[in-house]
Amino acid sequence: MLTITDSARDRINEILLEENNPNIKLRIFVQGGGCSGMQYGFTLDEETTEEDTVLDINGVNLLVDSMSGMYLTGATIDYKEDLVGNSFSVSNPTTKFP
Repeated sequence: MLTITDSARDRINEILLEENNPNIKLRIFVQGGGCSGMQYGFTLDEETTEEDTVLDINGVNLLVDSMSGMYLTGATIDYKEDLVGNSFSVSNPTTKFP
């Protein structure tokens, strides 16, 4: 479903370790973004709902709701540090947002 690069995995694990809560997982979601179309988002979440799928990808536990899951198939999550700043990015050449 998803790919997580080593740099993204390492940063996610650092964030989760800083939270010091074994119940927290990273939630990735897709939401409407108005004129710019759909956007990817990340949040830390302790709650898992009936609509969630828990994925273990590259050693990271992710929560993905059913609606977002269909837009995340084939996506790659990366983390980059450069002169502009540090950030996660999601690229998905297989998904076309309506």
